[in-house]
Amino acid sequence: MLLDASASGVYPIAPTPFGEDGRVDEGSIDRLIEAYRAAGATGATVLGIMGEAPKLEPAESLAVARRFIERLGLPVIVGVSAPGFAAMRSLARAVMESGAAGVMIAPVPSLRTDDQILGYYRGAVEAIGTDIPFAIQDYPLTLSVQMNPDVIRRIVAEHASCVMLKHEDWPGLDKISALRGFQENGSMRPISILTGNGGLFLDFETERGADGAMTGYAYPEMLVEVVRLGKAGRRDEAHDVFDAHLPLLRYEQQPGIGLAVRKYVLMKRGLLASDAQRKPGAALGAAARAEVDYLMARLAARLGTALPGRRAAA
Repeated sequence: MLLDASASGVYPIAPTPFGEDGRVDEGSIDRLIEAYRAAGATGATVLGIMGEAPKLEPAESLAVARRFIERLGLPVIVGVSAPGFAAMRSLARAVMESGAAGVMIAPVPSLRTDDQILGYYRGAVEAIGTDIPFAIQDYPLTLSVQMNPDVIRRIVAEHASCVMLKHEDWPGLDKISALRGFQENGSMRPISILTGNGGLFLDFETERGADGAMTGYAYPEMLVEVVRLGKAGRRDEAHDVFDAHLPLLRYEQQPGIGLAVRKYVLMKRGLLASDAQRKPGAALGAAARAEVDYLMARLAARLGTALPGRRAAA
C-alpha cells in the first residue's frame, strides 16, 4: 500500500488521544480507527501538527504510528517532521518497516527563501532515502514558510519520491489551479493534492482539482461525502452537505483553541475518552463548551440524527 500520485479520497488527520494523566490512550485510538473505517475514509494520517507530535517521546511516536498501521487496514501516512534530519530518518525508516504507506514532511519555520526550501527538502530526502514516498506539507499559516507553486513544482521535479502535496495555504484555491495547470501543460508530473485547513474550503477545493482531503474535522463522514459528491459532479448536493457543517467547521478554526474544540467534539461523539491535551495545551472554558454543544445539537437536528453526526456510521 505504498503511497503514489494516484492517491485520492479522505485521509483524516488523527489526534493523539491522551488520558487525564497525560498517557497515550490506546482504547481511544481504536475507537478512532473504527470511526474512520465506518465513515468511508481512504486512509489516515498520524503524528501531524494536530497529533501533538512534538509532545511525544520517540518510542511513543512509533507506538502510536504502529497501532494505526496494524489496526486500520488502510494506508497510513506518518508525519515525520523534526528539527533535525537524524530524528526524521529514524522515525521514517521505522514506520515504513512497520507498513506505513508513506511519510509527510513539513518545512522548518526558519526557512525564508526559495533556495532554502529546496535545500531543506534535498536534505530531508537524502536523510530518509529516495525509496520512501513522501508528501509535502504546505501550511504557511502555522509554519510561516511560503511555498509558491513554482517551488512546489521544483521539489516535485527534483524528487521522484515526492508524490503528494498536503495543501493548506489560505487563500489557496488559485495555488491548486496553478499546480493543475503545470500538470496540464506538461511542466510538472501529476501528484496527488489533498487539502487541509479543517476542510474549511473543501467545497471549492475539489472543484479546483484537489483529489480529496487530509484534515481533522471531527466529522470525517462529511469530508468523505463532500469529496464523493464533488467527484460525481453533484455540485449543489456537495455544497448542501458542506453548508450543514459550516458553523461548527468555522468554530473549530479559531487559532489557539482549534484542537481543544476538535478533541471536545470527538469526546462528545464517544470517540475519545477525554479531550485532554498533553501539556502545554489549551482548554475550553464552560462558555465555549456550551457553544460547541449548541452547534452539535443544531447539526444533529439538521441531519435528522439521534446522535450528532453519526448518520454515516449507522
